[in-house]
Amino acid sequence: MEGETLWIIDDDMVSQFAIKYKIGQSYPNNRVFTFYTVQEALDGIRECMENKVGFPDKILLDLGLPVLSGWHFLQELEKIRGSIGPFEIYIVSAFSNSTDRKRANDHALVKGYFDKPLDKSAVDKMFMSGKID
Repeated sequence: MEGETLWIIDDDMVSQFAIKYKIGQSYPNNRVFTFYTVQEALDGIRECMENKVGFPDKILLDLGLPVLSGWHFLQELEKIRGSIGPFEIYIVSAFSNSTDRKRANDHALVKGYFDKPLDKSAVDKMFMSGKID
């Protein structure tokens, strides 16, 4: 059975590895791609738009990234929303605060907000449908 394509946007290699490992334990058939910066991920989205293939099914986005934050990534996606395939975006953050959590949960493109490190319950919720609060 073929899995989904997931993108992890996180500048921390240890976090990327931990997320990939946790997903791989329960959902091993997924293809996971990692990006260290928002710019790399935006370039990836543009490439998908040009080729009309390769869009992720899910994006796991850290908010606290250097140079361009996760919020910037969401702003850029809003500008091109009609040109991109539908995918789910989940915020995965180590520095949770109520303001960011509320802002993310109220954001039209964000399906859920999870604290690092991810546990099995969080990963399972990502693979269920519907908005996660």
